[in-house]
Amino acid sequence: MWGSGRRVLQELLAHASARRFSGTPAQRTVVVERWWQVPLSKVGSPPRLYPRRHRVYRLVEDTKHAPKEKMELILTQTVPKLGGRGDTVFVRKSVGRNKLLAEGLAVYPSPENKKLFAEELRLLYEGRPEDRTQTRTGQMTVEFLKRCKLNIRQMPSEDFQLTKEVVCRQFLKQLGVVVPPGALTLPLEPIKELGDYWCDVTVNGLDTARVPMALLPYEDPSAASQRELKARRGSAEEEEVPPDSEGQTRPVQDVAEPLTEGPDERSK
Repeated sequence: MWGSGRRVLQELLAHASARRFSGTPAQRTVVVERWWQVPLSKVGSPPRLYPRRHRVYRLVEDTKHAPKEKMELILTQTVPKLGGRGDTVFVRKSVGRNKLLAEGLAVYPSPENKKLFAEELRLLYEGRPEDRTQTRTGQMTVEFLKRCKLNIRQMPSEDFQLTKEVVCRQFLKQLGVVVPPGALTLPLEPIKELGDYWCDVTVNGLDTARVPMALLPYEDPSAASQRELKARRGSAEEEEVPPDSEGQTRPVQDVAEPLTEGPDERSK
């Protein structure tokens, strides 16, 4: 029996594919412990193992189902949904080896690389403007501002003029973006009349985004809220009316009840 099994195994190993399969190591680790503890041996002599009892093991942990340890990398370029240059990220090992490291998008967090990117980050805030690079959040802010537009209502005053302070408040109110007055540039001509205008917003002193503006006539907030409330009530009433089988609403017609015959008419 054992001789025939050995011959079958030798024939299988003769093929190249079988040799490659047999030489492939397992991709996981299983932690086990002996079911029966090995008794203590004398000093200077090896422990005595029983051939059957001490070959029975108990499963302790199967690392296949354990949480995978992630790889720490430093990005060299801006990667969507991960971060920008110089950011430290933790990704799966397959993503780190097959994409980020293979395409040159990240490097290992060695002490030399950490020192290099720390110096680059310091120059970003303290260096000359020509030596600085835009951050990932700065790039996202510039792209967001290029897709936005401001609608500003004119105030009911004769000497009204659109200033930087007014525009900065509207940026925070409508878009949720904090724009310092020093980073905002308006046209040289005073903005007093209704119409379409523009403004430039400089992000981190590097990139500039042009945002269109529209100066609209004054509108009473109470009147606008009343119109909006009436529109909501009208839409709610239309939704409450149930349609018929053909999808159209029809008025309910009154149906007259049939008259009952009196005793005199039945006798006739």
